[in-house]
Amino acid sequence: MKANIHPNYYQATVSCACGNSVVIGSTKEAIATEVCSNCHPFYTGKQKIVDSAHRVEKLQAKRQKQVTASVGRTHLSKTAKRAAKSEKSKAPVKQDAKAALKAALSDL
Repeated sequence: MKANIHPNYYQATVSCACGNSVVIGSTKEAIATEVCSNCHPFYTGKQKIVDSAHRVEKLQAKRQKQVTASVGRTHLSKTAKRAAKSEKSKAPVKQDAKAALKAALSDL
């Protein structure tokens, strides 16, 4: 390892605006933050949703519509849909071919 190319490594103190402090390893001696895990709304459970355009309610209503519309439907895979479609298209063709063959043989 080469000498004098790496930065100095300190036991840094991270201090938050709420008063919480944590000691970590860093290349800086001290770090100041505005929010930490002790005061952040996501971690404390005091998270507020500010929704002036009622987007949350619109999304919930849309999802509820989708759920009620999908009740009673059976979802098939692409393979199953293709197989059902090909069976539908093959069945009339075979019957028509059989009928045409019978008609042609009866004329002889």
